[in-house]
This record gives sequence, structure tokens and C-alpha cells, in this order.
Amino acid sequence: MEWPQVRERIETGEGRNVEFKRGPGDLRDIGKAICAFANTEGGLIVVGVDDGGTIIGVKEHPETMQERLTSFLQTACSTPVSARCGRQETGGGWVHWIEVLRQRGFEPLRYRQRVWVRRERSSVQPSPSELQDLFNAFGFVMTEEQVIPAAGADDIDREVFRSFLRSQGLDTEGWPQPDVTDDLRNLEVLDEIDGALHPTLFGVMAFGKEPQAYPQTRCFFVECTAYAGEDRGSEVILVGEGKGRIDEQVRRTLGWARSFGRREVYHGVVREDRPLLPQRALREAIVNAVIHRDYTITGSKTMVDVFVDRIEVTSPGALPNGMTVDKVRRGGRPRSRNESMAHYAVVARLMEQRGRGWPVMRRAMQEFNATEPEMEHDPDSRWVCVTLRLSERAVRDAS
Repeated sequence: MEWPQVRERIETGEGRNVEFKRGPGDLRDIGKAICAFANTEGGLIVVGVDDGGTIIGVKEHPETMQERLTSFLQTACSTPVSARCGRQETGGGWVHWIEVLRQRGFEPLRYRQRVWVRRERSSVQPSPSELQDLFNAFGFVMTEEQVIPAAGADDIDREVFRSFLRSQGLDTEGWPQPDVTDDLRNLEVLDEIDGALHPTLFGVMAFGKEPQAYPQTRCFFVECTAYAGEDRGSEVILVGEGKGRIDEQVRRTLGWARSFGRREVYHGVVREDRPLLPQRALREAIVNAVIHRDYTITGSKTMVDVFVDRIEVTSPGALPNGMTVDKVRRGGRPRSRNESMAHYAVVARLMEQRGRGWPVMRRAMQEFNATEPEMEHDPDSRWVCVTLRLSERAVRDAS
């Protein structure tokens, strides 16, 4: 930006993308603004102008001042800041400006260990929702095809991947074989950034050795809780976790649910052991919650909550791509936000044929205890909850 453009900005006054500073001081005064502009939309910091837009100039030698600004931009924040600096002599001294570009990277910029954003004419710390959106915008929170920088190619279990290929009828032993790395890249399990291969979120969740080992994926598992009553204010009687890869999360969560035991039902003198719920219905609810959750939401786990009269399976995220509760209940054409994970679940025989999930749950519950599965959707708070009713208050008895 040249001086005529800077002068126009000075005449317009401070705003969302412009901030004035009387002088550099020890530069700490401009650190928050630099960080906030870099994290938001970029902006212009003009040094040597008071809040009212009057040019007062800086007396410090211009070369010394420019060296200080350049060093500050390189070292003051968590990563070097992309910016263009300029200066102009005026009657009262020098005016310096810093044209801060919007930051591009894996996570937001920090100044003095804190994230700053621009809100109107002020540099402020973001609210929790703003911080979440900021992480999403920077790609720190991954959609399934984006890479996880903290993970490497060796963090993918190659044998699990080969088993996946074999389950699709592909020959993994015959000669000649394509390089397994090529297969991993072709199926978007690995991708390249800065000349190095890293797993995608899909790769980690489907084939990773330790899927929850990274900052982005730490909460991507199923949290299981059983209560002695009908709400979360009741006494907690059992907790568990379904961690690991997608298939492991489903199997471990189902195993935890089976720990409540089985109910005895008698037909005359013949005893029949029955589970609390049909495994087919519960499995379908858990699989859909894990596969279709919104992986851009960090800090939120898929939840399975067992009460004395029902089991609730809650998935983070609103229904994707224009889907509604009515469309889901009708078994409409599926619109997954995580297509690779959904395909993986079908190949692994975790999921019914696409679009049949709700009809399968409905039939299983009708045959089991003549109840209907229920779905609640909160697009504002971003969660979907499926409720399966127990025919008896069996959890308290089973515990």
C-alpha cells in the first residue's frame, strides 16, 4: 500500500480494518492489533496518528523504526506474521504503517499466548463460539479429507488398510502390486503438504494406530454413561468409553451396553434371555452417530446415555446438506457429510445399505417392544439425538 492510499484510510478514520497508534512505545501496544488483523480479515496499523486521525509523526530514526517493526513481526507472535511495511515523512516526523495480511496456517495466531480477533474497532479475545469458528476456518479442525499435521504416514496401520482392500475383493498379494503408498493416496488416506505425507482425518479414524492421539482428534470417540434414574441428574452407575478406529468405537460401545446383562422372559416353563434392546437397532444408531457426526466440532464427543426407560445416542452436529428429521424417518436418499467414512462403514458391514438406517431401526424396535425410535434435532446447538425406548425399567434391575 502506498502513501496516498494510507492517507485516505487516515481521513476515513479507525474501523474494523484500520487502527491508529500515536507512537510505537515498546511495540507491545500494537501486538494485539497485529494478531487480531492476521486472524480475522487483515488490516492496516498506522503509527504516528492519534485516535482522532491527526498526524503527529514519530521522531525515531526511520531505519531504526523499520528494523524494530520487521523484527517484531517475525518474533512477537506464535508464528511470523505476513505483512508489508511502509513509511512517509511528514512535517512533524515519520508515519509508519503495517499492512497485515490475513494469516494462513494450521491454527490461529497467538500473541502473548492468547488468540486475538478484530471486533468493530477493538482487538479482543474471541468468545468460545468465535474461537470454534476460527479454528474451523483455519483448518485446525479437520473435515475428513484434510490432513492432520501432527500425524505421519507411519501412523497408519498398513495391515488394517490391506484388510479393507481385501474386503472389497481386491488382490493384495498377487504380483505385480502397486505401491501401497499410492493406494493410500488414491483413497485419500494420505495427502501431501510441504513435501511430506500426512494422514487425513478419514485415514486416522479408519486406519490409524492411535486415532485419539492428536489435538484435533482427542475427543473423537464415544462417551458412555448409565444413570440410575430418568435424567442426567440421577446417580451415575456405570461409565465407559468407545475409543479407537471407527469400527472399534462401535464394537466397544456395543460391548459396554451389553454389560448391563440380559433380561429373563418366560414363555410357560421355557426361559428366554433377551437384551435390553435389539442389537441391530442400537448398532445402527451408534454407527450413524459416529460416521455422520460433524468433525469440525472439537471438544464434543458422541454420547450414549442409558436411563432406566431409554437409551439416547447423541451425535455432534446438525443434520447435513438440507436433511430434515422427516426425510430421515422416511428413509430418504442419504446425504452424508463424511462420504469416505460412510463408504468405509458399508464395506466393513457396520452400516446397512445407505438410506435404510431408520427403517431398520424402526422395524427392529417394533418387533422387539412395539415402540418407535425417536429423533430430536437442534440445528442451533448443533446436535442430533436418537432415542430408543426400553419396554421395562430394566437398567436399574440389571445393575
